[in-house]
Amino acid sequence: MIAAVKLSTWIEVRFAQNQLLVDELRTRINIGEAEAITLADEVKATHLLIDERLGRQAAKDLGLKVTGVLGILLAAKKEALITSVKPIMDNLVSQANFRISRQLYDEILDVANE
Repeated sequence: MIAAVKLSTWIEVRFAQNQLLVDELRTRINIGEAEAITLADEVKATHLLIDERLGRQAAKDLGLKVTGVLGILLAAKKEALITSVKPIMDNLVSQANFRISRQLYDEILDVANE
């Protein structure tokens, strides 16, 4: 998987420049989230893909729009790129230890009409 990412031509590796913001965010969240949020802010990203609750809140506090894996699944279903979100969510939970509350799980299925 890592080799495929490194060989892709559409992925660009960039590093956050504003280390003061990274350091400030590090008091609330981990380094990876702090770097991602700072970079998203620097490049004026339209959305940031992030799932952790504290990271999402930190990004929103900076005025960034966030979406998570489940939002991506709903968008993929809406665009007919996938036929169902349920088996993918189930795989995320069972194989990737993705945490999702029962309430959110049910809400996603409801929005997806499943």
